[in-house]
Amino acid sequence: MTQPVSSTHLPVALVTGGARGIGAAITRDLARDHRVVFTYRGAEAAAQALAAELPGSLALAADFADPAAPEALIDAVMAATGRLDVLVNAAGTVEEEDALSVDMASAERQMRINALAPAALISAAGGLMREGGAVVNVTSINATFPPAGAVTYAASKAALENYTRGFAKAFGPRGIRVNAVAPGAVERAHAPRPEALQQAFLNETALGTLATPEDIAQAVRYLIAAPGVTGVILPVSRGFRL
Repeated sequence: MTQPVSSTHLPVALVTGGARGIGAAITRDLARDHRVVFTYRGAEAAAQALAAELPGSLALAADFADPAAPEALIDAVMAATGRLDVLVNAAGTVEEEDALSVDMASAERQMRINALAPAALISAAGGLMREGGAVVNVTSINATFPPAGAVTYAASKAALENYTRGFAKAFGPRGIRVNAVAPGAVERAHAPRPEALQQAFLNETALGTLATPEDIAQAVRYLIAAPGVTGVILPVSRGFRL
């Protein structure tokens, strides 16, 4: 009879923003064959429920608007697990703005959460991962098609895509791969869109349906496993805005 593998012998995956939405789908998927540590901000009940659902997983609070958060998180992961094999940067924030009057405090907050914190985590993780380690960043189709009402968000995701390529080149000699997945419009069960907006997105999607969080999780799994793929930004959008 095959014995279950102890979580202490599984590779360790850190998923930021892993308690809800796309992040939760990634957490659930990776928990099948990884010990998952995931972060949350302001969603403690959802995080604890997910941790209870996934034995061996660990939920940690982290606010990436705090410049000290990335280093503290990596320290906590290493203290709890002793290793790090996979990093998925799924935490993010978007704040609507007037392009003619950009609020610099909001812009700096979005840049820190969406680009600078992931970069700090990648830099720290790269020194801890063994050969074969993998990083996957969750960016956005908006990095390519910036909306007028969220110019800083789009710019922050474009920055993350360039970090992806730069770190892929820097970490290549160490056998660590860095890729990104770029979702388009994604179904949001936890925060449904107005019907008119939902239909507008559907009208812009080649397959006639919106991507699901599980679509993104499957793409993340592929990028983690594919040994010959690095520096790639993979759109997963069901043909959104082709």
